[in-house]
Amino acid sequence: MEFDWKRRNLLWQCSVVGLGFTGLDFTIVAKDAPDKSEEKEPEVTATEDLMREHGVIRRALLLYYELVPKLRKDVAGVDASALKQTAQLFRTFGEDYHERMLEEQHIFPLIRKQGPELQGYSDVLTAQHNRGREITDYILAVSNGPRISVAHAEPLARTLESFVLMYENHAAREDTIVFPAWKKNFSNKQLDEISDQFEDIEHKMFGRDGFEEAEKKISRIEGDLGFSDLGQFTPPRPPEI
Repeated sequence: MEFDWKRRNLLWQCSVVGLGFTGLDFTIVAKDAPDKSEEKEPEVTATEDLMREHGVIRRALLLYYELVPKLRKDVAGVDASALKQTAQLFRTFGEDYHERMLEEQHIFPLIRKQGPELQGYSDVLTAQHNRGREITDYILAVSNGPRISVAHAEPLARTLESFVLMYENHAAREDTIVFPAWKKNFSNKQLDEISDQFEDIEHKMFGRDGFEEAEKKISRIEGDLGFSDLGQFTPPRPPEI
């Protein structure tokens, strides 16, 4: 029995030593190969920054959406100034900064090289950017006066509906397909450097934190239009079956 115990103890020690050497060898091999999971994640990655900017853009789209029935029921009651401010924010933050400076210069050129499907997305998304700018020009033009004219009410309502539908689909594809595909090209360290680069672009364009300022502006417009209370958008219970 004593011999068996000693033998088992010896075998156990050998197995531990063997595992120790195996672990050592594995560690050496692992260190030789790059492992993204071991790299430090930046506080706000470039993709997170792009998606939170989409949040501001989507809040502008929701304001457009809420104004559509008002244009059809009581165009005189539509706040033309608030509509114009929303379009101006969409132009400066959404189109001039987010689309032109980030997506069109840094995102789309790279994903175009990642296969025909992503190249197709890049083409369509760019075309939608251009169409969106035409529509923003139109919104700014019809909201330039103190009121929205009756003649513009229905055409503007239809334009806003199509604009919102396009951009909701547009942003959803970018968040779930384009941005993740683009992110795969970089290590965490490289993404950290790109995040700094995006921040530099933001500061050059706005002279301050562009996202924070844009969020404050959209919050103020929501308040002016009576949409700041998130709870008002909670739907009633569904009908009983």
